[in-house]
Amino acid sequence: MKSTYNIVQHFLQAAEKYPNHIALIEGDNSITYKHLAMEVKQMASYYRHEGIKSGDRVMVFIPMSIHLYRSVLSLFYIGATAVFLDEWVGKKRLEYCTELAHCKAFIGGWKLKAMALISKPLYNIPLWLEPGAYKYYQSDERIELVPQEHTALLTFTTGSTGSPKAAQRSHSFLNEQFKVLKDKIKPYASDVAMPVLPIVLLCNLGVGACSIIADYPSRKPETFKAANTVKTLLKNKVNRITSSPFFAKKIAEHCLQNNIELPFLRNLFTGGAPVFPEEASTYLAAFPSTDIQIVYGSTEAEPISSISAQKLLAEKTLNKGLNVGSVYYKTELKIIPIKMEALNFECKDELNNFELKAGEIGEIIVSGDHVLKSYFKAPDAWKQNKIMVGNKLWHRTGDSGFVDKEGKLYLCGRTKQLIKQSNGEYLSPFVLEGRLQEINEISIGTILQKNDGLMILAETKSNSNKELILTKIKKLLPSGIKEIKLVDLIPRDPRHHSKIDYEKLKLMHC
Repeated sequence: MKSTYNIVQHFLQAAEKYPNHIALIEGDNSITYKHLAMEVKQMASYYRHEGIKSGDRVMVFIPMSIHLYRSVLSLFYIGATAVFLDEWVGKKRLEYCTELAHCKAFIGGWKLKAMALISKPLYNIPLWLEPGAYKYYQSDERIELVPQEHTALLTFTTGSTGSPKAAQRSHSFLNEQFKVLKDKIKPYASDVAMPVLPIVLLCNLGVGACSIIADYPSRKPETFKAANTVKTLLKNKVNRITSSPFFAKKIAEHCLQNNIELPFLRNLFTGGAPVFPEEASTYLAAFPSTDIQIVYGSTEAEPISSISAQKLLAEKTLNKGLNVGSVYYKTELKIIPIKMEALNFECKDELNNFELKAGEIGEIIVSGDHVLKSYFKAPDAWKQNKIMVGNKLWHRTGDSGFVDKEGKLYLCGRTKQLIKQSNGEYLSPFVLEGRLQEINEISIGTILQKNDGLMILAETKSNSNKELILTKIKKLLPSGIKEIKLVDLIPRDPRHHSKIDYEKLKLMHC
């Protein structure tokens, strides 16, 4: 890569090559690559006029929309850093992230501006950038070429088990992610795609593909109704979806319930939460002619591995862990003993000797050019989550798992959720969760430590026979279970509404 660079160049090259391709569709509105490139340059001119310069941080608090990508691309263009916050964040988290990032300006709707009147951290941000003001400015042709490690984007982790960390993505890191996504997803300029994951849409904009922004309520994903989205998929002949498992499952269930086929859907990629065999069977029933890939990764490392829905379903039930497939060839992976403290190794041989053998459960650590190198203003988080061995950086995923003798990776859940038994072996709530999902009457369930015993919690579907459910659960019981509780709702993570929010669950039931 050049010593100076700008990630937005991928988009500008696509706009030059495919000026008349539709770049984005949002409801009844659409914009071509040529028009979007012009507006990006106009907005860059406006930002510079307002005093935003290379290195400045700008908070972006906008839902997925044409406006979001116009804004973010413009910030990249002038070398500023986009501080991206999900639309679902609450006031407390918003203020924490605002104080940490210390932004020069913010871009958001009237709700954010109104909140600034009662929030000191927001009120102290010097500039509020008007969404439509760019229209009065001429295109600025001066793209800012920056050093490779110049920060382009700050995105915050969910922070469900503590304060959220800001993942610091440089222009070179985003370029590595772009190359990996191109390699894994294989987007074409002729694609009409629905990427519900924002970073994948940026990849689409780098190749000339058309992206349709889903009508998805990110603030309240549990209220999502798939009917209108399915109509949009059919109307636009969408051939690729990239989404969370929750979104994919809702689309699949609607299609099955209403005998709807999506004949143009060539690829479905889903990730961000575990997919168990029962859910994979739903995808396959709804989309029998689609290549369905389930991707395992994290904010800091995407992808780590992947498996087709067919191969996952072939296992039918979980044994020691969930098969998440073959490790991506650009990802180096090791399984190490589970330790909660920070880790240091003097040399490669010391780490290699620490590594566990095939079949042994431990923590998954990964390395590669597409693995995040740094957090913003979080030295303690870096120390806890990173291992530097010589010139190689390893990321501790916080996930437990093992690699079998054939090289397949199996996931056993978060290391902090494992329950160590008297015989020294680990009991995995994650594995039990997968088995609970095999019971048709259960939506989701888990196991928690309560005082001196273990408790199973299961969210039942409406109008289910509770006696039948209890009978089925008892067949799965590990030793030490003292209570089984059937509940109407188990809290999910706010980002994808696919994973259990364990901290909230413990507050509710322990």
